[in-house]
Amino acid sequence: MSLIKSISGIRGTIGGNPGDGLGGIDIVKFASAYAEYIKRSNDGKTGKIVVGRDARLSGCMVLHLVKGALMAMGFDVIDIGLATTPTTELAVTGEGAIGGIIITASHNPIQWNALKLLDHNGEFLTDSAGKEVIRIAEAEDFRYADVLELGQEYTDDTWGIRHIEMVKSLKLVDTEAIRAANFTVAVDAVNSVGGKIIPELLRSLGVKNIVELNCEPTGRFAHTPEPIPENLTQISDLMKEGKADVGFVVDPDVDRLAIVMENGEMFVEEYTLVAVADYVLSHTPGSTVSNLSSSRALRDVTHRHDCEYNAAAVGEVNVVAKMKETYAVIGGEGNGGVIYPELHYGRDALVGVALFLTLLAKSGKKVSDLKKDYPQYQIAKNKIQLTPDIDVDAILEGVKRQFADYDITDIDGVKIDFPDSWVHLRKSNTEPIIRIYSEASTMAEADALADRIRETIKTISGPRS
Repeated sequence: MSLIKSISGIRGTIGGNPGDGLGGIDIVKFASAYAEYIKRSNDGKTGKIVVGRDARLSGCMVLHLVKGALMAMGFDVIDIGLATTPTTELAVTGEGAIGGIIITASHNPIQWNALKLLDHNGEFLTDSAGKEVIRIAEAEDFRYADVLELGQEYTDDTWGIRHIEMVKSLKLVDTEAIRAANFTVAVDAVNSVGGKIIPELLRSLGVKNIVELNCEPTGRFAHTPEPIPENLTQISDLMKEGKADVGFVVDPDVDRLAIVMENGEMFVEEYTLVAVADYVLSHTPGSTVSNLSSSRALRDVTHRHDCEYNAAAVGEVNVVAKMKETYAVIGGEGNGGVIYPELHYGRDALVGVALFLTLLAKSGKKVSDLKKDYPQYQIAKNKIQLTPDIDVDAILEGVKRQFADYDITDIDGVKIDFPDSWVHLRKSNTEPIIRIYSEASTMAEADALADRIRETIKTISGPRS
């Protein structure tokens, strides 16, 4: 059993003893601590909190516990039902709420669930806020409301449609061009909330021919839900048969978008943001932002438009902060997360789909030909499983010493920039691992760089790492 507390919320496997897995006591305590933090941040006042969830099997159970805890703390709850992460974010501001909770473990397997915590802007809590919620939870430093002060429950299942309409109304989304292109689009929504909203979005954009894979939101994932190549063989095989012009794959909470080309090959999720940014920058020049673990291709494309690129620490909240600081017109993360401030500051696969289809329609190209327009890099994503005896900080410091002659960034782990490649090491916020991302012109070079770093880590920490 696993239970991980981080600034982004609480995440764990369902079941187990309290404090071990994600059980009822843990859910109630953490939701209560979040409510206490929101109340203190609002001069002691309560208000409305929006709650949405993905289709996980444990979602209904977690939802009832969260709603009960929030109402017990004196907050009114607006339950928007099965909803994507970006839909829930939009609902917070749309409802004038003072916070929101998204019940989803994102790309994690079926046994996991989580509470993602939002502020009154529908954005993830800052580092300091997240740490304060954890402190309140661990100290059980919260007080439940008296009977006459208990919150009420309200339901509103219209936010999915409202989200679609907001996306359609964006200036750079051209429904006429999409309709005229007469695309056939395949969708794999891994049996979660994307199975309903992505086909609805496509129809609203004028797409008549939709091939739906795993679109029934049962919560019984047809494959491991992270949208990476090894998990996407079904849609890849379908595309190889010439069944569609483009394939879209989303994770269970629909904040990440992977694209499959007409030949069945992956567009590569790193390039979701690259392509969308290229289209946005061609119409609205401005700065761009991605995290340190994202491809250099975004930097290169940004410079091609004579615009400025900036890197942020990994994590949506960090990317958003850097985007606001630099007035970025587009940003996101290399995991397929597109953040388009014209709508809201959150990763949003619906925005990614609409902007990419517009780009594809206007280009008149096949997806594989479109991909050739961008700088060609290969990124390798590796990891080292952590055990209690591994000193991560000592490892990172040792790596910095070993590669001190190169350009090093240490705002989030350690990133080493070589002339034609880079490698980034950081401790994951959501899993007990060290991530090792490396990028070069070829996968062989990227893998070799990762192997070089692994050997360095072994030298620093000994054979058990």
